[in-house]
Amino acid sequence: MDYARHFQHADDIIEHLTPLVTGAKNPLLEARYTGFLTVAAVTTYELAVKSIFISFAQSKHKVLGAFTESHFNRINGRIKIETIRNDYVRKFGEKYLKKFNNNLKRTGTLYLQTNQREITSSYDNLITWRNDFAHEGRIRAKSTFAEAARAYNDGKKVIECLAESMRR
Repeated sequence: MDYARHFQHADDIIEHLTPLVTGAKNPLLEARYTGFLTVAAVTTYELAVKSIFISFAQSKHKVLGAFTESHFNRINGRIKIETIRNDYVRKFGEKYLKKFNNNLKRTGTLYLQTNQREITSSYDNLITWRNDFAHEGRIRAKSTFAEAARAYNDGKKVIECLAESMRR
């Protein structure tokens, strides 16, 4: 679970900022904090995704590990589920793609039943909000800090499915 250590960065930001944001009655300030959170959360996801693939490749062969590390140093936020599925997992073989799809479906169904939220929607929404903030300096009007924090925690399940799928 080496990848999970990356979650601590965004977890710490959420823990620190939640009392400040919920206590502030300034919507503009909340939007800025929300945007900051989305950038930190997606960066955390990206680091975790890189760790998963690099660890997997290193466990297979030293040269594959070096190649994978070099390749994943250039992904720069390209971690949408479809990108992970089609551009990354698929290159390691259909066996791993099938495992990822099955894990995502099973975990997503259970999570939806328990929490009434879809992990894939939360994950994708967070990336969209991050891109809006990072590239255009805006956060969607209906997006709140609490909603972004929930989406981040929901989306961690997508990363966990990926890690489970990329085990030997």
